[in-house]
Amino acid sequence: MPTLLPVTFAPFIDPEQPTLDVPTAGALLRPWRAEDAAAVRAVYADEAIQWWHVRVLESDDEAREVLESWRAAWADGRESSWAVADAGDDAMVLGRMAVKTFDPHGVGAVAYWTAPAARGRGVAPAALDVAAAWAFDAGFHRLELVHSVDNAPSCRVAEKAGFAAEGVLRQSVRHLDGWHDMHLHARVAG
Repeated sequence: MPTLLPVTFAPFIDPEQPTLDVPTAGALLRPWRAEDAAAVRAVYADEAIQWWHVRVLESDDEAREVLESWRAAWADGRESSWAVADAGDDAMVLGRMAVKTFDPHGVGAVAYWTAPAARGRGVAPAALDVAAAWAFDAGFHRLELVHSVDNAPSCRVAEKAGFAAEGVLRQSVRHLDGWHDMHLHARVAG
């Protein structure tokens, strides 16, 4: 059945994923590298990451496969996943920031985590703000962010990055202890 609304949205048109400065946090968003595998594996060994992301990486090879899937998602036009790295030492992984195509008309979803050593430094909200600005420049109209209502740090990140709370999605994501209500936050272009 043909659509009455043409799809002209193509956010990932550049063959090379950009590197973006996050000056307020002394960081940058850069494409993932195979040599990030050990750092990513270490982050996924953290109890908080396991709790909220419900996964573990059992080897550096497994971590490299995840990194390759994140890089391939850029080439496929599905997602831009960046390493949040220290600007002074870009081999130091501080976190992850991702913008995913959710709807072909310009609605995206964001996902992120912060390495334990980088928590509390303002890295996540600053990186999220930069990623959102990139996404709106790329043509996204709306970005959505969800997190468990029990994840207060993630709520603070969303609010600091200008993602307004819009409501609660009842029992919409399953965590290790059962179904969680999720806060829905969003930011709209302009």
